[in-house]
Amino acid sequence: MNKVFFLILISLTTFGQKKPEDFGYKYIRLDYKKTKVDVLIQSKKGEENTKKPLFFFCQGSMPQPLLKYDETGLYGTFPFDVNDFLDEFHVVIVGKPGIPVISNVKDLKNNYQYLVENDNVPKKYSDNNYLDYYVNRNDFVINKLLKENWISNSKLVVAGHSEGSTIAAKLATKNDKVTHLIYSGGNPYGRILSMLQEEVYKRKNYDLIEYWKFVVENKDNLDYNGGDTYKATYDFSQPSAIYLKKLKIPVLITYGTKDWNAPYNDLLQIESIQSNLKNLTFKPYFDVEHNFFPVNENREPNYEVYNWENVGKDWKIWLDKN
Repeated sequence: MNKVFFLILISLTTFGQKKPEDFGYKYIRLDYKKTKVDVLIQSKKGEENTKKPLFFFCQGSMPQPLLKYDETGLYGTFPFDVNDFLDEFHVVIVGKPGIPVISNVKDLKNNYQYLVENDNVPKKYSDNNYLDYYVNRNDFVINKLLKENWISNSKLVVAGHSEGSTIAAKLATKNDKVTHLIYSGGNPYGRILSMLQEEVYKRKNYDLIEYWKFVVENKDNLDYNGGDTYKATYDFSQPSAIYLKKLKIPVLITYGTKDWNAPYNDLLQIESIQSNLKNLTFKPYFDVEHNFFPVNENREPNYEVYNWENVGKDWKIWLDKN
């Protein structure tokens, strides 16, 4: 290949790649236990270096890049309207191990997953996709950020949705600098019970019970088998109610009443009243599913109605009151 042409090609390829900074994010890359940690911070424009507290969001499951874009622009990074929080906070989110921080959606597979050869997840992802990795890594990131002169330690909000709710709950018991916890769309008695609720509703044959026996027998197994590893399933099936009941800080618990986890959030509320846990606030959203989309009588979601913006505003109202 002609050397000049080759250099031009490299130049075009390099400058054609999008970066988090192109979309207004502060991007920090850290080393943690042989993994690279991608940290994105979104701030109010012009106030990137203004001293403010952190709003730390723990994302849910699946090997998705934090930033996804196509020719029309960037897809939503946060499910809620992040602008509701930028006057008061720097908002932080951390990527998945082994997953690029940013990708064009044309390079992603079903559900915007980043997969490699034979539609496998990267080994760095499957080897680290379990509860304590995320808890300890996020704790490491928070402690690093709190040393920055543009971060205030006057308040530290940790929030998480779905899988992220379990991470957030355990993280709040580990890091005593956390002042507020938002636990959203989680099952306080473990993922396996939500899976079982769905199986019962669909009138299956309780095959999941046999699967759970196998998971328990292989609870430390990190081999990828087309979904979560047995260790990931086992870890996220342990009750986060244990952590929630320990906390003395204000905790907001939000969930849809048509989510499979709803009965277990109701159970926790009954128990919290009985135990006089007045720091736990419950906010159910009626007739909506896991991601707050309304459902019909067959529990089919209507994706035309996006309720997440209202949920985020309710989070902010609660924070202002607490």
